[in-house]
Amino acid sequence: MIPGAERIVDLDKAWAETHRGAQLRAVRRAAEQVRERLAQGPRCIAVRTLPLTTLAYPTRYAFWTAAFTPAPFVMLTHRCVLVQFFQKGELKNLLFNPTDIDGARATPFFARMIEQLGQRLSDLVATRFEPLEAQLARHGIKPEDIDYVAFDHFHTQDLRGLLGTAGGSRPARFPNAKLLAPKNEWEDWDDLHPLQRAWFVRDGKLGVHTENIILTEGDLALGDGVMLLRTPGHTSGNQTLFLATESGIWGISENGTCADNWSPLESRIRGLASMCKKQDLDIVLNANTPELGAVQYTSMVLERTIVDRVRRAPAFVQMFSSSEVTPSLLAPGLSPTILHHAITHGEIARPAARTGRSPAESVQAIA
Repeated sequence: MIPGAERIVDLDKAWAETHRGAQLRAVRRAAEQVRERLAQGPRCIAVRTLPLTTLAYPTRYAFWTAAFTPAPFVMLTHRCVLVQFFQKGELKNLLFNPTDIDGARATPFFARMIEQLGQRLSDLVATRFEPLEAQLARHGIKPEDIDYVAFDHFHTQDLRGLLGTAGGSRPARFPNAKLLAPKNEWEDWDDLHPLQRAWFVRDGKLGVHTENIILTEGDLALGDGVMLLRTPGHTSGNQTLFLATESGIWGISENGTCADNWSPLESRIRGLASMCKKQDLDIVLNANTPELGAVQYTSMVLERTIVDRVRRAPAFVQMFSSSEVTPSLLAPGLSPTILHHAITHGEIARPAARTGRSPAESVQAIA
């Protein structure tokens, strides 16, 4: 268990339901209770979105083969999110999805794509943004200020540079950070099913410092305005970060690739609404892994139930795709109906505020 965090049990009974239809209904009801708790509680301190890279991704996966288009790929923008929050009165910094971009290129699926397209063409469609450490520095945050790192799932991740490796061959990028790793997916990584292998960096956790890892189970309230809830299906240990902010509740995951995945009946992307009407569906999966499609669908209903509606477009919800489809000339007709781009909330606390002060004094220090 994470010191200062609290276990949430509201969803346990619902997820234990073995019949998929009953499970969906039970999860939706339980999610309403969780939403109420998060909405009525305190907000997190600050949120900033930090873009890392753009990448090509098969359209058939991004929209579950529903999009009617000749374009084989969409362009995704992958982003990390910095969250500051109080945990029992102590200010904490969390990085969600701080992907090692160079390490991710060893993911078998993308390694084969690079081989087929050629390195030069692959580099042309991939954009690298300012290094993550430099973006954090502009907000006054140093690598040693990070308390926690977590990922929505471990597809494409190489953790050796993040956590450091035994013997000091690779130092940790964030030396004081603890990785919050779902126990079931962490263990799956040791013995991957053939349907999983294309998306995991095989040696991505080999030799990492285990003292920097906290294996988690179930659902967690990390602190004020921050919840990390299991949303299985896309992977066995998939999880979604939920944040209470001044603009309402947000969720961050890669269960969908843009706002349209959670509201396809309102989508202007050709094919999504018609497919869902024909098949009586109201969710479109990010479906590169077919392991547990029905469970992923239920997880996306959970996400949609907890978050708030988009104020400028109430037909859509505040689910922020960690890799969001981005308009591109390479993917005509595949622009999302709305784009989130970023979540921005509060004022970033400087390291000077990380003292033994009370929450009220700390808020004054970072205003």
